[in-house]
Amino acid sequence: MLVDLERDGESQMLEQQSQQAVQVDESFFSRHWQKLVALAIWLLLLGGYAWYYVSNDLTPTKAVAEIVGLLQSPYGVLLYILIYALRPIIFFPATVLTVTAGAVFGSGSVYNLVLAVLYTIIASNTSATVAYLIGRYFGKGLIKEASGDDSNVIQRYADRMRQNSFETILIMRFIFLPYDLVNYLAGFLRINWKPFILATFLGSIPGTIAFVSFGASLTITDLLEGKSPEFNPWVLAFGVVIFVASLVISRYFKKREAR
Repeated sequence: MLVDLERDGESQMLEQQSQQAVQVDESFFSRHWQKLVALAIWLLLLGGYAWYYVSNDLTPTKAVAEIVGLLQSPYGVLLYILIYALRPIIFFPATVLTVTAGAVFGSGSVYNLVLAVLYTIIASNTSATVAYLIGRYFGKGLIKEASGDDSNVIQRYADRMRQNSFETILIMRFIFLPYDLVNYLAGFLRINWKPFILATFLGSIPGTIAFVSFGASLTITDLLEGKSPEFNPWVLAFGVVIFVASLVISRYFKKREAR
């Protein structure tokens, strides 16, 4: 009799636990089903891009050639900003587009170089905002603000980033952390957009000038034909100076952060 009662009690406990697990699963899916659908669409886009890349036997040089062909059209600047803005969705390297802008828009004169830098700053900040909004959408409701002893390490770090968002993002830009990673992380942790975009704007200027200058020093036709690129030494030297200056700045901010 006692054995039967114990068995009945155990079976009831197991049933309750299974019901609670089902309720938790149902609650999770009911709260996040839109995000799961969006994630599935995102993965389909990535898969479609990978299929296009493989089926057309694309190489980095061929990919750049296709982009250059688009950018040399009358609407090249608008297409460049649009491509750059959508780039984080498929994780296309930002550096490639930045160098390409220098080669297409920045060669020939200082005026062209300034315009290429301006186009890239607009495009890269638009791209950063797109990635930030995507990260913010997927991070909504997943990481709450830290509250006393109940908060975990992730919550405390996220809260610290929110409180010092401008300085944190600026340091991340100066020490050349992956561009898209910083954007998605800032959105996911729900950092305020204004300090994020201001720090992104200021922190990415040295690197933008350096890589656009490098692109402007290239002869794009020879590069696309597979020949050894010819460099404009003056423009290249200017880019190197800016790059070294950004490294010095990043070292300063690293020491400051360590303190």
